[in-house]
Amino acid sequence: MGVRVSGEGQAEKFERLDALEQLEAWLRTPMLVLSFAWLAIVLAELAWGSSRLLEVFGTAIWAVFVVEFAVRFALAPEKLPFLRANWLTVLSLLAPALRMVRALRALRAARALRGLRLVRIVGTANRGMNALRASLGRRGLGYVVLLTGLVALLGAGGMLAFEPASEVEGGFASYGEALWWTAMLLATMGSEFWPRTAEGRVLCFLLALYGFAVFGYITASFASFFVGRDAADADAEVAGAHDLAALRDEVAALRGELLRRHGEG
Repeated sequence: MGVRVSGEGQAEKFERLDALEQLEAWLRTPMLVLSFAWLAIVLAELAWGSSRLLEVFGTAIWAVFVVEFAVRFALAPEKLPFLRANWLTVLSLLAPALRMVRALRALRAARALRGLRLVRIVGTANRGMNALRASLGRRGLGYVVLLTGLVALLGAGGMLAFEPASEVEGGFASYGEALWWTAMLLATMGSEFWPRTAEGRVLCFLLALYGFAVFGYITASFASFFVGRDAADADAEVAGAHDLAALRDEVAALRGELLRRHGEG
């Protein structure tokens, strides 16, 4: 009896996994479109401020994200591992919900809501990263470059929100200034200004960590590209595939000659 119940449980688990995979495959394209639309809305709000139209579209897209996540959670055969694997998505979905609570509207300048804004930025970056990876189909230099641009745009919006010149001495007066500072930080060149707020410092640390991890990869990729282009030139000093093939042919000819003489001897 116990074996039969266990078998039925395994069958139900496989059915749920199959249904979840089919749902994700069916929703892949629509969710990609909505993810990029959500990214554009968040960027617009961070850079130029919110508006009634952006709030309406943002709320509608957020509601779709909540329903999609709820359905996936209901189909997941093991709930706790599913939540552990998607904890950042959960936080990013909770942040807009807490912003809508009227009791918190009077606390918009409070640190709690500033922390929620930071969670929203990180969650949007994570959703954008997943959308880019799904769109490009594979990871490579193009994916890293686009992801770096996405991180720079979101990071600049976040720094402008956390470190505005109107509230922080030496802060950013415009989105362009924040974008330039973020680009310099990602390029590991740094700047004279360093964040004053706790949220700005956390975001600065995350941006610096990303720049440290990725900038070396981008530099090495460009170096490999130029080295490979020089290697393809017959007059270049760098040995290319043609030179190596000719060298292998010469070594093979010498080896054959030595074997022939050894046989004659």
